[in-house]
Amino acid sequence: MAGRRLAETGIDFDLAICSTATRTRETWKLAVHELPRRPKTVYEDRLYEASPGELIAVLNEVQDDCSDILLIGHNPGVHGLADVLAGSSEGDALARMNRRGFPTAAMATLSYTGSWKGLEPGTATLLDYWAPHE
Repeated sequence: MAGRRLAETGIDFDLAICSTATRTRETWKLAVHELPRRPKTVYEDRLYEASPGELIAVLNEVQDDCSDILLIGHNPGVHGLADVLAGSSEGDALARMNRRGFPTAAMATLSYTGSWKGLEPGTATLLDYWAPHE
């Protein structure tokens, strides 16, 4: 279901950064088959139990030739990351995300313009939030 939702976004991901934890690897293995094109995938130990600040540090290392990135990680860090990056939100996406939280397979779509090295709190826009059975 999450893979189909990713495909429906129409985003052509350049890079997927996935935690090395078994559950995230299994989730990504299932979801990626729904995408029209498999993005380059990097498995990253630092995503497990990472704080929003630690996740931003990982994203700050991404090369600027990658414009669309998918991060497959864990809570509470991923929910915190989406919340802290979102300086603004379209519609009720932020309210829905904060009301529902980040259950397994939930996703937030954020937009950011600039170098990955410049990504910091409040610099992105939360475009959409989705969770299974929402």
